[in-house]
Amino acid sequence: MTSVIILGTGNVATHLISAFSKAKNVELKQVYGRKRSSLKQIDENINSTTNLNDLEDAEVYIIAISDDAISAFSSQLQLKNKLVVHTSGSVPLQSLQNIGNKGVFYPLQTFSKKHKVNFSEIPICIEAGNKNDLYLLEKLASSISNKVYPIDSEQRKYLHVSAVFTNNFVNHLYKIGNDICNQKKIPFKILHPLILESAKKITTNNPVKIQTGPAYRNDQKTILNHLKLLSDDEKKIYKLLTKSIQNTHGKKL
Repeated sequence: MTSVIILGTGNVATHLISAFSKAKNVELKQVYGRKRSSLKQIDENINSTTNLNDLEDAEVYIIAISDDAISAFSSQLQLKNKLVVHTSGSVPLQSLQNIGNKGVFYPLQTFSKKHKVNFSEIPICIEAGNKNDLYLLEKLASSISNKVYPIDSEQRKYLHVSAVFTNNFVNHLYKIGNDICNQKKIPFKILHPLILESAKKITTNNPVKIQTGPAYRNDQKTILNHLKLLSDDEKKIYKLLTKSIQNTHGKKL
């Protein structure tokens, strides 16, 4: 049984609290939040506090707060010989300023409080300063996920920017597609099967081998017709992506 305290009440913290509460081999001892109002969402049966001086004893303390606050917040933790980890994809392990051991417990997923996730399918990337702590994090991560990966800080920063491309940027493109549909009163849900099929293909294929579309075919007539339909900002994005696809596949511009 691994004892854990969650420091934070945001999106990632909320889902970790839920996952650890259901895990057989984890004891969720406490949740910390800066304000009492932020703890109202927490199950009343879970011990909580707004005072860092009242933190209980545990094996792992998980900081799940905004990236830019991790360093300063960790410096406030007076936890000798305890393992403190953060959940960020972009913050290096050494940004932790606590006096004890340091690590990273990074669930690679997009989280929102009201959207349920299956944690067993979420990759958890772990890092620690020594083998014993890494083993402890591996045991903890394996209690809620079937996909655990040792990833160091150098690897993780590249993994994070890759996630931005494959998730955040792609979602923005969905937004643009939705806007274009709305302009002509076309239900965006018509595109849902296409989106799902594309995502499904990625799980079993190299993306470069399944590229399709007018840029890949070098269909200049269709490309020019598309550009006539777009706003100035949309044209810039369309042209940039078209050029990138054609450069990748050796097409003439």
